[in-house]
Amino acid sequence: MTNAAKPSTIDAAEVAQFSAIAEQWWDERGKFAPLHRMNPTRLSWIRERIETHYGRLTGPDSASATPLKNLTVLDVGSGGGLICEPLARLGATVTGVDASAKNIGVAQTHAQSMGLTIDYRATTAEGLADTGVQYDVVMALEIIEHVADIALFYDALSALVKPGGLILLSTMNRTAKAFAMAIVGAEYVLRWLPRGTHDWNKFVRPSEMKDSLEKRGFTDCQPMGIIFSPLSGKFSLNDKDLDVNYLLSAKKPQ
Repeated sequence: MTNAAKPSTIDAAEVAQFSAIAEQWWDERGKFAPLHRMNPTRLSWIRERIETHYGRLTGPDSASATPLKNLTVLDVGSGGGLICEPLARLGATVTGVDASAKNIGVAQTHAQSMGLTIDYRATTAEGLADTGVQYDVVMALEIIEHVADIALFYDALSALVKPGGLILLSTMNRTAKAFAMAIVGAEYVLRWLPRGTHDWNKFVRPSEMKDSLEKRGFTDCQPMGIIFSPLSGKFSLNDKDLDVNYLLSAKKPQ
């Protein structure tokens, strides 16, 4: 009798698609241009959420150039390291994991060229969770909509957060507006992304994400929308508009 295959979050087609364009991660005009444009906005939110949660907005850390010092941060689906690098510069001890070994290779090479020490690993969230390691902050940004088993993914992320820690997620809402902007607009009209990058059916509503996290014991779920202005070409935060891109933070009890 053969053993059943172990459940996995890996969608092989998704991994192959991103591996094929891995060399473009740090090209601000390449396939990942939308992430480069979005990065300052989501980084400001990430930093505020972490500093607020760990009391770094006041006291001696508030004026520090490395306010995230002594905090361990995990970025699941880290790609080329667009989020890992700035967090390392802010003092965090950063680990980045990605199912694509090619992405990890690109990230390692770029970090080394920047003089940054980041622990990059070609593995999955569930593979890392199986080791028992935990982090102060666990992030999974623009990746949930690409996994094969979302329940398993939430389980793994939950296990990776230390008691009292913070989870930070981002994805796209399953709305008609998101279909029009993130797929029709970004992939077909503006051609920011390769066609087929996203499957609207895998987008996640904020209420669904909140429910999934609360079922796993998380509290204080706070969503935040990311809005793109075609006129300015810039992204901004808006907690009243979650129709397309949004972020969400939640706390794991002690």
